[in-house]
Amino acid sequence: MTTQRSAIASTLPGRIFIPGRTGSLSSQIVSDVRDALFGKKLTPGDFLGTENDLAGRYGVSRIVARDALRTLEALGIVEIKMGKGGGARIARGNPRLFAEALAVQLDITGVTAAEIMDAQRAIECLAAELAAEHATEADIARLRSLIDDADASLNDPERFTQLGAEFHLAVAEASHNRVLVVQLISLQHVSWPRRNPTLNAQVARRVNEVHRELLALIEIRDPVGARNMMDDHVKMIRARRVAESGKPKLRGPECC
Repeated sequence: MTTQRSAIASTLPGRIFIPGRTGSLSSQIVSDVRDALFGKKLTPGDFLGTENDLAGRYGVSRIVARDALRTLEALGIVEIKMGKGGGARIARGNPRLFAEALAVQLDITGVTAAEIMDAQRAIECLAAELAAEHATEADIARLRSLIDDADASLNDPERFTQLGAEFHLAVAEASHNRVLVVQLISLQHVSWPRRNPTLNAQVARRVNEVHRELLALIEIRDPVGARNMMDDHVKMIRARRVAESGKPKLRGPECC
């Protein structure tokens, strides 16, 4: 246990607090852990300690320490194991878990269709460019499979809409840039409808043709062409969604 506790002593300042509100005291512990993490003084898997460890280190009650650990857990910074040999460790990290939470905040904030699509355009254009540089054979096979599935779903608006979202996400995943992937997931939560009520077979067929052209550019490793193709594609989607939103917030507009 001495080895585990050394992580706390070497990374956290262990301030002695003047009595005050529990929230303020626990917030300082959270801030210290976050700063140590960003400063690379803590890394995934490091043992942070138990409630008793933190309480002793900071000279606070176990209630304060427990509140700090619960906040750190909610933020995804630590994983807590209960019982003998338990305590808090710095989490390994899974940004996708927070993509939906970010989407909720964007929606609550009242972002417009134009704001969402401008951000999505920036992300997807770069993703397409990087996909043309970094896509693996498995990535290309995944994209081709999604297009083929969409071809078989031209008369099923709900399925076709879902496959369209998956195709755009698969392009981002083919970029092998996790930041772009998570950002796109968040935006899709807000912008992508479950079912496009105005979609017809003719429009769906044209969309799939664009997707095939984009895949061809990725396959031949043409990053400029892929970026330009995606830019034209998302600009078209943006114009349609902004025109159809008709409200400050995005509510189920037409999708590609």
